[in-house]
Amino acid sequence: MGLNVAVQMDPIERINIRGDSTFALLLEAERRGHALAYYTPDRLAQRDGAVFATVRALSVRDVEGDHFTLGEPRRLELASFDVILMRQDPPFDLAYISATHMLERLHPRTLVVNDPAHVRNAPEKVFVTLFPDLMPPTVLTRDLAEIKAFRAEHGDIVMKPLYGKGGEAVFRLEQKDLNFGSLYDLFAVTFREPWVVQKFLPAVRQGDKRIILVDGEFAGAVNRIPAPDDLRSNMVRGGVPKATGLTARERDICVRLGPALRERGLLFVGIDVIDDYLTEINVTSPTGIRAIKNLGGPDVAALIWDKIEESRTRQPG
Repeated sequence: MGLNVAVQMDPIERINIRGDSTFALLLEAERRGHALAYYTPDRLAQRDGAVFATVRALSVRDVEGDHFTLGEPRRLELASFDVILMRQDPPFDLAYISATHMLERLHPRTLVVNDPAHVRNAPEKVFVTLFPDLMPPTVLTRDLAEIKAFRAEHGDIVMKPLYGKGGEAVFRLEQKDLNFGSLYDLFAVTFREPWVVQKFLPAVRQGDKRIILVDGEFAGAVNRIPAPDDLRSNMVRGGVPKATGLTARERDICVRLGPALRERGLLFVGIDVIDDYLTEINVTSPTGIRAIKNLGGPDVAALIWDKIEESRTRQPG
């Protein structure tokens, strides 16, 4: 039986369909006969306790430059849908947080993927700190003395904003880098939140592995190799995807994380691992599933829809 599915995402005309995980989910939903509706987060409204959006019927096809068709706008109560995919990209800011509060009013009677309350409470670079033994040495702070002490202990470090995305503003600082003071000043006037300061892992040159978990279980992985002139391995920053398997340590990481993800309703999660160290747990809008399938790995979009359909079968109407 087909489901009525709404997707809350960034403007669909702007996406790169070859690498976009949301688009892979939409293609699979349409293949299964689910009815799709599309809206952007700015079309949300909450009135007298009910949540509405101006939505448009959506059909998709895997054709670059001609990948979607939209119907006429309609204002609908979102509780009328079976499933909502919350798939707009960060920044994880007050607009994003406000959207989670609205969608929280619908879940779980309308299944929101991922659970909006737990998305709000699990920012990628904060949630991961629940597992310090799996991480490289890390401090969250904007205090100069703390950063200097950490740098003195660990030498080369990486600094990045706590709520950054897609590799934005990620800097490596060598132990004697004279740019440290200027970079600190730049961060201080640019980012109000604390920053992530981590020990630099030289093995990032061999790749930053994106591992996908579906309902807490390993579903697929892709290794992202940084460009020769860049620290960052994110594919939107020029990282090159390569087929990969998991090390024993990476399998242990997945096993450790699984129960925490399931109990929070975080059905579709991407974790980042460098040199067997866990660096992030991505719950907002994970990417990588098209690259995994293109490299001969599993069809993660199909696994996600299997879980969604199973959940809707169990959920009372």
